[in-house]
Amino acid sequence: MRVPRIFTPQFLKTDTNIQLDESAARHLSSALRMTAGQYIVLFNGRGGEYSAQLTDVKKGKVSVFVEEFFEANRESPLTIHLAIGISRGERMDWIIQKATELGISDITPLFSERCEVKLSGERLEKKTRHWQKIAISACEQSQRNTVPTINSAKTLDQYLQADIGDLKLVLHHRTVTRLRDITNNRDNIALLIGPEGGLSEREIEGAVKNNFIALTLGPRVLRTETAPLAAISIVQSLWGDMG
Repeated sequence: MRVPRIFTPQFLKTDTNIQLDESAARHLSSALRMTAGQYIVLFNGRGGEYSAQLTDVKKGKVSVFVEEFFEANRESPLTIHLAIGISRGERMDWIIQKATELGISDITPLFSERCEVKLSGERLEKKTRHWQKIAISACEQSQRNTVPTINSAKTLDQYLQADIGDLKLVLHHRTVTRLRDITNNRDNIALLIGPEGGLSEREIEGAVKNNFIALTLGPRVLRTETAPLAAISIVQSLWGDMG
């Protein structure tokens, strides 16, 4: 069995004993049925990872001894900020999971003109916490040690006022410029993508006025859950660490 990787928000230090939170403990003891003496890998999102041995395993309660630290930097040289219209159903979950695997740095969910999802207050806060957990799980699976931040949802107009990214890109299938046409020597990239139905002409014009470059990924119109993954993959291949 592959050694499980577990995220913990706790401060980690070699040669110390810690108790894992209930969710991690339940996963290790009930789902994986691990026992004392077995090993896991711990990371807390602050860089690197730790080898740890289970010392006490009970239902909903697991203690470990933190042993060795490993630098293990698997992060992209690019900082990629994805801003995307909130999608219905499980599409947003899928986007966050796969974007994390592809090396995204942070994600801002957006409310735009064609966004059909209505969230506010406690429901929005709960959904944001859910999305953050998905990013954490994707890091555990993909062996990333830095967890992307799921930012608070914003309107598109609010997002465009923020100073994010040295190279700003907005997907627009009715233009002819492609990623391969862009000369880039910047490693901080903002990628803006609409929800189902895309961004309106007014929204794209607003993005362009705020120094976004409108581009297309090719002749086919991609779904909102496909477009960001294709774009991130191309960006990583052109200027990052994929390909």
